[in-house]
Amino acid sequence: MGVAQRAWIGLGANLGDALGTLRDAADALGQLPDSRRVALSSVYRTAPIDAGGPDYLNAVAAIDTALEPLALLAALQAIEQAHGRERPYRNAPRTLDLDLLLHGEQVLDTPTLTLPHPRLHERAFVLLPLIEADPSACDPQGRPLADHLSAVADQRIERLASEAGWSPEPLAHP
Repeated sequence: MGVAQRAWIGLGANLGDALGTLRDAADALGQLPDSRRVALSSVYRTAPIDAGGPDYLNAVAAIDTALEPLALLAALQAIEQAHGRERPYRNAPRTLDLDLLLHGEQVLDTPTLTLPHPRLHERAFVLLPLIEADPSACDPQGRPLADHLSAVADQRIERLASEAGWSPEPLAHP
């Protein structure tokens, strides 16, 4: 593997077998070329934001990857497609949503991808699982992500007890 960067990916689903889909997606992240999964949060249940439909199941995973951000985004979208992801309208319910949240210290703003994810600091379903997996996580400017928790305290989120077949893997620090 070439020079690896730590990438954080948000996983979400609220249609079909959401837990099974998240499990499959987490496994697929570890199979990406030039990548290895290094952390996985617990599963959280959250209400949809700016949308209707059933509650979401969410998690966050970290991979160390030599894939550049746009190549990683394409790989994530291929995993979504393999799980029946459709995009009929903005914030539609989905079988699988994989969001590239952070990619090393990269800051990027293109029509296809913005890094860090533009709503990372506004979403409890991203912040809580990411901070669970790595309590010392920071944005590319070095600001602790935990500093944003008070801003999302009013969002309903529930950490699920150990779900069948789901084993959180906190980031190992040397």
